[in-house]
Amino acid sequence: TVLLAWVITGQVLRPLHEVTATARRLSVESLDERLRLPGPRDEVAELADTFDAMLDRLQASFQAQRRFVANASHELRTPLAVVRTEVDVTLSDPAADEAELRRMAAVIGDATLRAQQLVDGLLLLARTEGGALRAREPADLVRLVGTAVRIVAPEVQTRGLRVTTRLMPAWTVGDPALLERVVGNLMENAVRHNTRGGWVEVSTDLVGSQVTLKVSSSGEVVEPEAVAALFEPFHRGGVARTAHDGAGLGLSIVRAVVAAHDGAVHAEPVPGGGLAVTVRLPAA
Repeated sequence: TVLLAWVITGQVLRPLHEVTATARRLSVESLDERLRLPGPRDEVAELADTFDAMLDRLQASFQAQRRFVANASHELRTPLAVVRTEVDVTLSDPAADEAELRRMAAVIGDATLRAQQLVDGLLLLARTEGGALRAREPADLVRLVGTAVRIVAPEVQTRGLRVTTRLMPAWTVGDPALLERVVGNLMENAVRHNTRGGWVEVSTDLVGSQVTLKVSSSGEVVEPEAVAALFEPFHRGGVARTAHDGAGLGLSIVRAVVAAHDGAVHAEPVPGGGLAVTVRLPAA
């Protein structure tokens, strides 16, 4: 009887031992291993399935982190290489005069500004993806849009763009500084990824328990299947999206900030060329 009980207990506990052994073997380098426990769908199998699902999420998170670090390193390498090259070339030229030194300083200034923008964007993205907000207070999207429009006004005039607004009262609750960055990023994208003589339309509204912010603009044709990738860090779609001095973090920051505010963001191509981005946030 004791032997029979020992055998039965061993059979029952074997799946649990497999779960424990797998957990001990796992590391960052072996997250592709799964239990996929066979047999009846009992409590132990449910535990194993839950464990496998957790591993799926962990593996996806580590892979995303690796891609992010690799992309960040690549992006930072460019401005640093520019600085090093300019310094080396100028210092090796014994005939370098004041004009050459000023030219070098201007190039280095541009490169360091790009590096600073990238680091600032990375820090903001890391902060918002953590989901913790430093402040929760009423924020007026209409006022934030007005500020963003004034900031991009010089570039709008230079590019000959036409900006129209339809602003209905839209109050939400959250971190005003982060929400300002959402509106600012969307406006900057709409202007810088536009075509000369194009248009930008901005609207806010209150729909039920949500406020909406929509920024639409003309621009190059965006394929529907390419829209999701625009929200990935360092992604720039099309020639126009690689021509400006942005760090490629604009829409990824928008997505992270909106998620931290329990909202949602959706983008879709504009027929004929351009992009429309809609942000939905809880109303105050």
